[in-house]
Amino acid sequence: MASYVVMEPPEGDLEQAILVRDGFAFIAFIVPFLWFLWHRMWLEALAALAAALLIGALGTLEGWSMPATIASLCLSLFLALEARNLRVAMLERRGWREWGVVDADNRDEAETRFMAELVSARKVPPKETPPPALTDRPVPAKGTGHGGSEPALGLFSYPGAR
Repeated sequence: MASYVVMEPPEGDLEQAILVRDGFAFIAFIVPFLWFLWHRMWLEALAALAAALLIGALGTLEGWSMPATIASLCLSLFLALEARNLRVAMLERRGWREWGVVDADNRDEAETRFMAELVSARKVPPKETPPPALTDRPVPAKGTGHGGSEPALGLFSYPGAR
């Protein structure tokens, strides 16, 4: 089961929310620069390109071809592991807020669970609590003193606390 981070847009319209799957991004492993451009992550794409060019230039030096190859593989692995977290960070920089996390087997199921959560949250009316009864004398809290019907948990029991 995969986890999807639900990002709420700055306007607050949850119908336009973006679900970002948490985990390894295989395309970002192969071509991280293009993956970042596809998701409009300009700063991250520029940083990935600069790092790749620097490692490529290092590989042209005599005796540095193997370390440059290993560094390139490590960079691609790091970017593939962190690409989705970088996308969430980019959305937060643009004013999006994290709504929560949805666990599902695939994206369609995650969207269905998210929308079901939205619908159920909108249909439940807020509970109205009746105003407390006004009396001349204080009412003892349940579970305090001797003969209370509810046991007190913890070391101390506080009057009025349940």
